Amino acid sequence: MCAYLRPTSQTEALAALAQRSLTVLAGGTDYYPSKVGKPLLDDILDISAIASLRGIRDAGSHWRIGATTSWSDIISAGLPPLFDGIKLAAREIGGVQIQNAGTLAGNLCNASPAADGVPPLLALDARVEITDTAGSTSVALADFILGNRRTLLRADQLLTAILIPKLAHTAHSHFAKLGARKYLVISIVIVAATLEVEAGRVRAARIAVGACSPVARRLPQLEAALIGKPCDASLGECASVGLLAPLAPIDDVRASREYRLDAGLTLVRRVLGELGARV
Repeated sequence: MCAYLRPTSQTEALAALAQRSLTVLAGGTDYYPSKVGKPLLDDILDISAIASLRGIRDAGSHWRIGATTSWSDIISAGLPPLFDGIKLAAREIGGVQIQNAGTLAGNLCNASPAADGVPPLLALDARVEITDTAGSTSVALADFILGNRRTLLRADQLLTAILIPKLAHTAHSHFAKLGARKYLVISIVIVAATLEVEAGRVRAARIAVGACSPVARRLPQLEAALIGKPCDASLGECASVGLLAPLAPIDDVRASREYRLDAGLTLVRRVLGELGARV
């Protein structure tokens, strides 16, 4: 018979992981649908009752988002314009029921190439806090996700928080995705961008594209090309196919490689244009 553990403290959860192999769940919004029609054979560690893992707080040099913070928590939180992109992503992740149950850390640990939460967090230069019984460390989100359904996380570790650095200059972010319909759909292309602005010009830019590679990718050449450009609706014109070089889209049932590249360029231009006009 399968075990179901629901600890109420992080210490208790880590002790259980150190002793045996367990499948860690919080919302379970990806796990349970994948088991429809199949027997549930995994021993489960449900961390949703650990209060210290939920919530968003100002930690001085950064914002700390607890691992079990839900998408609905993000939507309702009073956060600065830097978080506009992740708030937009949160509103397009499933329906309200999924947003209420699904967690940010679960979206990252599931490591789907089409995970809606990854590009906006990459564009925020996010780091993830990884904890085991020996203590905690943090790694860049870009280094945490290794490939389709693969992460750095060991079987005895928990992802305990997502860390968003504070910026010295005014910053805004934006998000857009393309799917076969508006909601309740797996993405064909996802684009997120963050702009740091100084005196009406781009001081720094971070642009990430999802569903067009085994992992979501930043676009460093385009980011560099934007520095110093005036922030207005023409900002999207800086994007070109050549600056999408890190992407490696595939052909699948949702779209062809060529379509993804074309749609990706269109979405990048649209996001940058709207963000430039707004700031």
